[in-house]
Amino acid sequence: MQELITNIAPNLASKLPDFYKALGDTLLMVLWSGAISFVLGLALGVLLIVTRPGGILEHKILYQIVDKLVSLFRSIPFIILLTWVMPVTRALAGTVLYVRGAIVPLVFGSVPYFTRQVQSALAELDGGLIEAAQSMGSSPAEIIFRVYLKESVAAIARGTTITVISLLNLTAMAGVAGAGGLGDFAIRYGHDRNMADITNVTVFVLVLLVCIIEFVGGRVVKKTRIDVTP
Repeated sequence: MQELITNIAPNLASKLPDFYKALGDTLLMVLWSGAISFVLGLALGVLLIVTRPGGILEHKILYQIVDKLVSLFRSIPFIILLTWVMPVTRALAGTVLYVRGAIVPLVFGSVPYFTRQVQSALAELDGGLIEAAQSMGSSPAEIIFRVYLKESVAAIARGTTITVISLLNLTAMAGVAGAGGLGDFAIRYGHDRNMADITNVTVFVLVLLVCIIEFVGGRVVKKTRIDVTP
């Protein structure tokens, strides 16, 4: 294996420990920020649906505040968001560098995106199901968990897959700002030291990760569709 890597990417062969660390850092960033973003984005997406005009817990002021905040953070380019939230990152994580310092801006960057994915998924649900649940005396909590979320599992899974792929791209940009990971590895060696083979391998690995995420996400969507089919 070592000989094969040496023949294909000689510069990478001498940087394998750094490459493995960069790959691990990228996976850690995606895992932690993805988990936090899933919980927050799901909660905010549900909140927007139930408090919207005509929603089961209609609250126009709360809806407008949350909706505008989500739109605000979605409109900020991530590379600018990285620097803008640095005071918050330093306060919460104690540093703005490495994996620990990347989690906060990654969450800020991905939560608004996933929130809209969840909101869109829940908005597609047939209103007749909600009316039927209300006529049977179901509480708002029961409607949220037994109707909205249960019937939208496949759509939410699809949105989760898209968000994780987007998050993987964000980690590459975060690497430029000192977060580490494959983005930092490719810039530091592939670009700055003109080691094209390192850049090529990094791109290949990122594409491979995207393919794996899409495959797993597709399987989950397919399985959830089968499970919710009466």
